[in-house]
Amino acid sequence: MARSKNKKQIFTNVEVLDAAAKGKTVAKAPDGKVIFLPNAVPGDVVDVQTFKKRKAYFEGKATVFHTLSDKRTEPECQHFGVCGGCKWQNMGYEHQLFYKQKEVTNNLTRIGHIELPEVTPILGSSEQYFYRNKMEFSFSDSRWLTLEEIQSDKDLGDRNALGFHIPGMWDKILDIKKCHLQADPSNAIRNGVKSFAVAHGLEFFNTRNQTGLLRTLMIRTASTGDIMVLVQFFKEDKQQRELLLDYIAETFPQVSSLQYVINGKANDTIYDQEVICYKGEDHIFEEMEGLKFKINAKSFYQTNSAQAYELYKLTRAFADLKGDELVYDLYTGTGTIAQFVAKQVKKVVGVESVPDAITAAKENAQLNGIDNVEFFVGDMKNVFNDQFIAANGHPDVIITDPPRDGMHKDVVKQILNIAPEKVVYVSCNSATQARDLELLDALYKVTRVQAVDMFPQTFHVENIVLLEKR
Repeated sequence: MARSKNKKQIFTNVEVLDAAAKGKTVAKAPDGKVIFLPNAVPGDVVDVQTFKKRKAYFEGKATVFHTLSDKRTEPECQHFGVCGGCKWQNMGYEHQLFYKQKEVTNNLTRIGHIELPEVTPILGSSEQYFYRNKMEFSFSDSRWLTLEEIQSDKDLGDRNALGFHIPGMWDKILDIKKCHLQADPSNAIRNGVKSFAVAHGLEFFNTRNQTGLLRTLMIRTASTGDIMVLVQFFKEDKQQRELLLDYIAETFPQVSSLQYVINGKANDTIYDQEVICYKGEDHIFEEMEGLKFKINAKSFYQTNSAQAYELYKLTRAFADLKGDELVYDLYTGTGTIAQFVAKQVKKVVGVESVPDAITAAKENAQLNGIDNVEFFVGDMKNVFNDQFIAANGHPDVIITDPPRDGMHKDVVKQILNIAPEKVVYVSCNSATQARDLELLDALYKVTRVQAVDMFPQTFHVENIVLLEKR
């Protein structure tokens, strides 16, 4: 049943049928038009208030829940539904895996029009909470208020926040009491920093006015036990800066790398800023299968260390290396995959566009005593050309792990041009992966597919595909 209200529509007793992209779920209006919902689980029976109408679909919100799905589970986190992360915390983990697998398969067949082999079941994560090795929190002098707080007559107390941005609101920060994504002592450090700053009158940042002292807090942990803490200040105030940093150093002696940034520009990215080491080392170490990876404040490293190991093992297994191959590792980042496969091949050539990442890759290779890898920096579509192949050799295997946008069409064209025997394509976005696979389909057959869940409680999923020449 449907009725109109101020050009918005209300549909009653609608069954939620499926999961869709970006964590939304799917229901259908009486006329068959799709409704996308952000706050329901497949199997729920709900009333829906639409707030946006498009030619082919509605966007809406479930307002009344008549029947709750048997796929539901009780969210662990008190911030669920307000915080923008962990959108699938209310769905049982086995169902999360089912819908991730389904999305990958659908994208490859519908977008890529790829004929698939028997798809290997998705590899779930052994840890479903506290699996991230890096978290970034923002300070705010005017925390996000819930509707209940706004309507309440009670004293709202401390208005400072140290937490996450409210989805779609760049200047609104939700104060986080306990986050279930990063293991201890992450919560203790964040809560301790906030309490100390409030007690000592340190000013929290105001994004709109660009005022205050404390801007962001980054915490990195490693499987080795190393911990990095980086505080970003909006301006230099030596006395207050040292007061806070000394508190962290004394209260959390397990922090092996304590660093800071003074950033007075409009945005809070640190990649163009000087990072200053206050105490300990300017890096931490991650370890994987005997290899050590030095990670500094700006380094990229897979955020789920344990599952990254599983992802890399599968990537190496897909390549089925015999020992005499020349391997190209495209979008190599800090060279983790390149070094991970190096001991099983003749040589690996890694290419990456971020100069700092290549510097780190070379450092790590030297640290690990790996001398059969070579790294090059530059935009992939410009570097990966005929001259590059002539200089570095014709690859037997290409491993490619591009960003979410997938590979540039010129890179795909060059892969087709040089035609290695095998391509192993690792992707964090199966939709753009599917687009690229369609372009490669004339020369390559997909022979293995394996999704890997790196991010439990979210809709994100990695996927590995093996392509072999027809």
